[in-house]
Amino acid sequence: MLIQDLYIYPIKSLAGIRLESAEIEIMGFSLDRRWMLVDETNKFMTQRSLPQMALLQVEIGRDELIVRHKNAEAEPLRIPFQLFAEEQLKVQVWDDQLIANAVSSEADSWFSERLEMKCRLVRMPDSGPRAVDPKYAVNDESVSFADAMPYLLISQASLDDLNGRLDQPVPMNRFRPNIVVSGTEAFEEDRWKELRIGEVHLKVTKPCARCVLTTIDQDTAEKGKEPLKTLAGYRLINKKILFGQNLLALQTGTVQIGDTVQPIL
Repeated sequence: MLIQDLYIYPIKSLAGIRLESAEIEIMGFSLDRRWMLVDETNKFMTQRSLPQMALLQVEIGRDELIVRHKNAEAEPLRIPFQLFAEEQLKVQVWDDQLIANAVSSEADSWFSERLEMKCRLVRMPDSGPRAVDPKYAVNDESVSFADAMPYLLISQASLDDLNGRLDQPVPMNRFRPNIVVSGTEAFEEDRWKELRIGEVHLKVTKPCARCVLTTIDQDTAEKGKEPLKTLAGYRLINKKILFGQNLLALQTGTVQIGDTVQPIL
């Protein structure tokens, strides 16, 4: 079993970035979901209600994020990693309320124009981390602006199994994983309790419940019914459609594509 792909999503719910190697931190891969867009009430924004966020593509520069709109020729937005304003906002991510730093008025204007609604870009501060649900935490871990857990793992075999049931196959980016593993059986990851990747030890916490975001084509921002409709036919457990496993990192380190994955059942 090997790592096939590694992904980060620096700005929550915008397009992801495939990496050759990634730094595992307790709250998620380095740079993963450390920025987020909020609406006028300071509530988090996602593709669930604004599918066009999928068209905002993010690149990593030397010391900055570069954001472009896939279908517009406007100048890209450059966001230095260390850029943030003194202003702090109380923002909401699901049931969590936490303090975040505003980034810049330039960033706010750029995103508001592209998404045709007033919004602001915020950055997770270095202090005041967001706690992982105590029900799943091992060592009082923290998490970024991700929905609930620092990491999401899916096997390629599980996607292949799903695509074998669909009239039109879907790519892995519908599910926004951090780690994609090859060399397994379909849904073998459901049985794992822990795993090692090189010297890094991770704990499997719970299956990932899937939502309408998986029905959004990440290339066009168009919404459909699949793959949720098909998944509901064979992955519905306790009224939740499950696909992929959430993880906690029990130590830091570096992982890269091609690393061996050793599951612990």
